[in-house]
Amino acid sequence: GWDEGRVYYSDPIARDGEERSRSSVLRVFGEFLREYRENNTFPYREQLRRRYNLNQYWIEVDLDHLNAFKEEAFEALQKNPGEAMPLFEEAATNLARDTIVGEGETVQQIQVILKASSRPHQLRQLGSAHVGHLVKVPGIVISASTTKAKATLLTIQCRNCRTAKPFPVNPGLGGAQLPRKCDRVPLNTDEQPCPLDPYQILPDKSICVDQQTLKLQESPDMVPTGEMPRHVLLTVDRYLADRLIPGVRATVIGIFSIFGDKSKTTTAVAIRSPYLRVLGIQRDATGPGRSKNIFTPDDEEEFLSLARAPDTYERIVRSVAPSIYGSDDIKRSVACLLFGGSTKVLPDNTRLRGDINVLLLGDPGTAKSQMLKFVEQVAPVGVYTSGKGSSAAGLTASVIRDSSSREFYLEGGAMVLADGGVVCIDEFDKMREQDRVAIHEAMEQQTISIAKAGITTTLNSRTSVLAAANSVFGRWDDTKSTNENVEFQTTILSRFDLIFVVKDEHNEARDKMMARHVLNVHARAAEVQQQPGELTVAFLKRYIEYCRSRCGPRLSSGARDKLRNHFVQIRAETRKQETEREERSAIPITVRQLEALVRVSESLAKMSLQPFVTEQNVDEAIRLFKVSTLDAALSGSVAGAEGLGDAASMDELIKVENHIKKRFAIGSRLSETRLLADLGAKNYSEAMVRKVIAIMLRRGELVHQMQRRVLYRVR
Repeated sequence: GWDEGRVYYSDPIARDGEERSRSSVLRVFGEFLREYRENNTFPYREQLRRRYNLNQYWIEVDLDHLNAFKEEAFEALQKNPGEAMPLFEEAATNLARDTIVGEGETVQQIQVILKASSRPHQLRQLGSAHVGHLVKVPGIVISASTTKAKATLLTIQCRNCRTAKPFPVNPGLGGAQLPRKCDRVPLNTDEQPCPLDPYQILPDKSICVDQQTLKLQESPDMVPTGEMPRHVLLTVDRYLADRLIPGVRATVIGIFSIFGDKSKTTTAVAIRSPYLRVLGIQRDATGPGRSKNIFTPDDEEEFLSLARAPDTYERIVRSVAPSIYGSDDIKRSVACLLFGGSTKVLPDNTRLRGDINVLLLGDPGTAKSQMLKFVEQVAPVGVYTSGKGSSAAGLTASVIRDSSSREFYLEGGAMVLADGGVVCIDEFDKMREQDRVAIHEAMEQQTISIAKAGITTTLNSRTSVLAAANSVFGRWDDTKSTNENVEFQTTILSRFDLIFVVKDEHNEARDKMMARHVLNVHARAAEVQQQPGELTVAFLKRYIEYCRSRCGPRLSSGARDKLRNHFVQIRAETRKQETEREERSAIPITVRQLEALVRVSESLAKMSLQPFVTEQNVDEAIRLFKVSTLDAALSGSVAGAEGLGDAASMDELIKVENHIKKRFAIGSRLSETRLLADLGAKNYSEAMVRKVIAIMLRRGELVHQMQRRVLYRVR
């Protein structure tokens, strides 16, 4: 080969300089782990010894400490983490060998996990300039793959000459390209060289680590209006694997890298997909998937002064959706929903929910959706969705098959992503019945159980639900009972703590006040209008987070007695009303409603940071319950129920039902208007015919089709 005219050279100076630089960085990392002091202790030496003795071969390093110890080492790690991190882990392993492991024992490889208090990058700010650099990104984990074995050092063997050698593999999603030629040099000219691609992998002699792939999505409050949330792939290995599940909010530190995506068939060789090789995860272990809220002493003093004020409750209510006129009781219930009650865990690990669910039923044009939008803004974690565009999988969780590995994995829905916050569901009545049933478990047990495609698991859904719905007839009909105005099942209605019937009533004085308020809002939309004593949205949001994290009131003995007596009383009133109507109410009064009163009382005490619920809190909770759920359960005219009062009415109902069944057969369709006209010609009253249709609809014998204009007979 020397006579081919090529120039062969070596640069010992450059190689020596690079080796000297590596050894100096390794020495600095070792000095930092060995000599860094804090309060007359060596935190990293102690941490390494404690974890190593527990067979946990990892150490967590704060980058702020490294920056204070040696700024050059911090800069090297920040700009070139791909080369610096192996040196850092080598330094930690050397420290373990020198200080912990005895003579003759094999030292385990130590993993270095990073944490930092620096300001994070937003996901949509990451670009090509950040490739190869250390970045910190917040978001929500939306999917997690199963843990796999990733080789870090392969042992390869030539099939021809049986020569074996180690072959290092790049970390992350980068693969390995096996050498095409064997390194063995033939001993003489007669010996044939090894053929092309001779190497095979010896799995038993290779070194592997656990690796998991995650998908991190932007937080909902970080997504600009009208844009889709972006996501990025994460790879975690060794002790970072299996730390995060879908629905958890976390901030990750890692190396922004690129890889060739085999699933995307593209001809452009230079196009690469980005991913994040995670080196550290920061997640609040106590809070429900949220990053830890840090409150300064000034913030706490401001919060405590508000809590000590005598008019705290009124100021908070005035600050809830100030652009909406009136609806004071609804605003009070929304304030209770935002603060929430106290979650209890019993000795047998049974969990009693503290989150409050509220349903707004009634006429269009009563600012229900506007209230939901405000709650989405002010809640610590808020997710807004519409009933018509929401499926059961989108609300709870879905099982997705990965296009490349063909494996199934979970993606959390709205109620999982809003863990620790509020889900606002608009147009609740437009949801399909099978989709609505899917959130039963999430609303009471606050978990979502999945058993499909070989995946059996339970996800947390510790969230409040604020839902808005119209009645069956569009507007609320006072001549009919609640049963006829509402088409929800009793099972879903009993899970709502407070149910409000919102009516658009005609009142000249109130209409004038409302018109003045709405016109003022439109005229001064650009101005910041804050009434005296009103809290800003940002301050209210921070105060809600503070109260939810620091206060968990319990019932006093006087409050318990008052709640017990009141519950017995309202059960008796409901039973009396049901006896008079000779039908069960669509909105039941059960033990769940007693728990609802407890939760509302606790939330009222939490607004003032009180340790115990007072009798005044219970009185206000009972008043709210009476004007909401109890009023809705007992509303409607007595005659307008099913009208089964006397035998004559019963006979007439049976005759009308027989005529309807004769009029169209099972499996056929008929216009509701046509049916009313035909039976009207037979001298049956329209009210009686509508009543029979409602009964048959409730029994499932008829269903509405084509925007409720056509009746279809099922059985």
